[in-house]
Amino acid sequence: MSSSSPSVGRRTVLGAAAAAVPVVAGLATPAAAAAPGRTHRRRPPRALRGGGDLGPNVLVFDPATPGIQDRLDEVFAQQESAQFGSGRYALLFKPGTYTGLNAQLGFYTSIAGLGLSPDDTTIHGDVTVDAGWFNGNATQNFWRSAENLALVPANGTNRWAVAQAAPFRRMHVRGDLNLAPSGYGWASGGYIADSRIDGQVGPYSQQQWYTRDSVIGSWLNGVWNMVFSGVQGAPAQSFPNPPYTTLDTTPVSREKPFLYVSGDEFRVFLPAKRVGARGVTWGNGTPRGTSLPLSRFYVARPGVSAATLNQALAQGLHLLLTPGVYHVDQPLRVDRAGTVVLGLGYATIVPDNGVTALKVADVDGVRLAGFLLDAGPVNSPTLLEVGPPDASRDHSADPTTVQDVFVRIGGAGAGRATTSMAINSRHTIVDHTWVWRADHGTGVGWETNRADYGVVVNGDDVLATGLFVEHFNKYDVQWYGQRGRTIFFQNEKAYDAPNQAAIQNGSVKGYAAYKVGDNVTAHEAWGLGSYCFYNVDPTIVQHSGFAAPQRPGVRFHDLLVISLGGNGQYEHVINDTGAPTSGTSTTPSTVVSYP
Repeated sequence: MSSSSPSVGRRTVLGAAAAAVPVVAGLATPAAAAAPGRTHRRRPPRALRGGGDLGPNVLVFDPATPGIQDRLDEVFAQQESAQFGSGRYALLFKPGTYTGLNAQLGFYTSIAGLGLSPDDTTIHGDVTVDAGWFNGNATQNFWRSAENLALVPANGTNRWAVAQAAPFRRMHVRGDLNLAPSGYGWASGGYIADSRIDGQVGPYSQQQWYTRDSVIGSWLNGVWNMVFSGVQGAPAQSFPNPPYTTLDTTPVSREKPFLYVSGDEFRVFLPAKRVGARGVTWGNGTPRGTSLPLSRFYVARPGVSAATLNQALAQGLHLLLTPGVYHVDQPLRVDRAGTVVLGLGYATIVPDNGVTALKVADVDGVRLAGFLLDAGPVNSPTLLEVGPPDASRDHSADPTTVQDVFVRIGGAGAGRATTSMAINSRHTIVDHTWVWRADHGTGVGWETNRADYGVVVNGDDVLATGLFVEHFNKYDVQWYGQRGRTIFFQNEKAYDAPNQAAIQNGSVKGYAAYKVGDNVTAHEAWGLGSYCFYNVDPTIVQHSGFAAPQRPGVRFHDLLVISLGGNGQYEHVINDTGAPTSGTSTTPSTVVSYP
C-alpha cells in the first residue's frame, strides 16, 4: 500500500544496540586438510553447535536494568523513519513488572515479553505506534510487532496505529486500544491474534482489520472491512453496514512460536494446534504445546553463508535468525519434519543471483515465522516454496504454518520475482502475511520491480487467515487447490499500470485480485476487499476484483471493491456480479453472498 505524494500513490490522497558479546558458538570451521595419499577426499565439515548469544541487536531487559527508557528511545530515534534501512532490533523483556515506560516502535522493531503468558511481563506504560514521522498518516507504518506482554496504559488507552506487516500477538491490554494515529489521520492495517483487550478497541480511521482468536471488551466502528474469527466480544455479523464479518470460531489455528526464558535458559515454545478455536490460548495458565531449548537451534548472525545454514538444517538443528539482513546464494532447504525457522526483529533474507530463498519439503509440522523475504535484483522464479510442485501428502494432523512471513519486491532497491509465495503442501496454514510489490521507495516501476504473481496455492485444504497481497503485475492470488479457505483478504491492484493494454488479460479487462482456478469444485472465503488506484492512467477499467468458477461448492461471503478517488474503476465485484464502483466517491461496491 501507500505513498507519500498524490503523483505516486494514494496514501496521502486518502488518507542502539546492546554491546556485542563473544561470537556465537558453533560457526562453521574449514574442512580439515586431506590425509596423505587421499588427496581427492575431504573430511565432512565439523558439526555445528546449537545455542549461543543472540547478538548485539537483541536487547534483553529485566526490571533491574538501568536506563531502559533511554535505550528504547535510542532505537526509536534510529528506526522511526528508516522505512528501507538495514537496522533490525528485537526488544525483549524478562518476566516482571516495569513502570513508567513508553516503548515507541519504528520500522523493523519487535517488542516481546519472555514469559509463558503475557501476564508474566507487565508494563505500566505504553507500547506506541504513531505517525508523527509521516505528518499523521499511518498508512506506511509497516514491519513492526508487539508480542506476549501485558500493558497497563498510562492514560487508559494504548495507541497502535499501524499498517500492514505489524502483528499484535499474545497481548493483554488492561484498558482500551486505539488503532488510529493522533489526529485520526489515514490508517490501513492490520492484525490482532491471541490477545485480550479488556476495554474497547477503537479502529476509527482504519480501513480494514482482522482479529483472530481473541477476547475484546467491545469494538467501536468500521470503515470498509472488519473481520473477526474466534473472537469473544466481537460485534455481530452485519456486513456491509456496519462492515463486520464475524465467524464464531477459526476452523484451524496454531499460534506462532515464541522465545521465552525458563530460569537462566532461553527456550522456544511451540503452541499446539487448535480446531474450532475461540478466545486466547493462555487464559488458564500454561498454554498447550511443547518447547525446545535454544541448544536445538542454530543461532544465526548476518553474514553467515547459506551453505552453513543448510548444514545446520541437514544435521537436525532448527534456525533462529537474529536481527539483520541475510544474503543467500542457494535456497535454504527445510527437509526435516517439525523444523522451526524463527526470525527475531524482522530478520530479512535476500536471495542472490535469482535463487529461491527458502524451500520446504513435503513434510509435517514445519513452522516458518517472523521474517521478511526481500527480492534481489536478479529475477527469482519464486521466493518461498512450501512443498515441491508435486506435493500430495496428508498433513492434516500436523500442518505447516507460515506466520508473520512477509515478502517485499522493490522499495529497498530493485527486486524481481515471478511468483512470491507458492503453497504446494496440503493443509498448510498461512496465518498473517503481507506480500507486497512495492509502490514507493527505490527500484520501483512497472518493469523495474516486475512481479507477476503474489501468492499461488496449489495444495489442497490450505487455510489462509489474514491474507494481505498487493500491487502485482498480474494476479495477486491464484488458488488452484481444492477445499481452500480464506478468512480476510486485503488487496490493492498495482498503481503503476501504464495503460489498459498493460493489464489486459486476453478478452478480460485486468487480472482479478483473487482468482480461483476453473477446475476447483470446493472453496470458501469470507471478508475480502480489493481496491484500485490506477494513478498513472485513471481511465483503466478492471472487470472485477474476484474471479471464480460458478458452482455451488465455490462460495464467497462479504466481498467489496473500491475505486480510490476515481483512479480506475471496477465493472463488477466478482465475475459479472455486483454493481460498478461509483466514480470519484470512494464508496465500496459490495456482494454479501456468492453465488
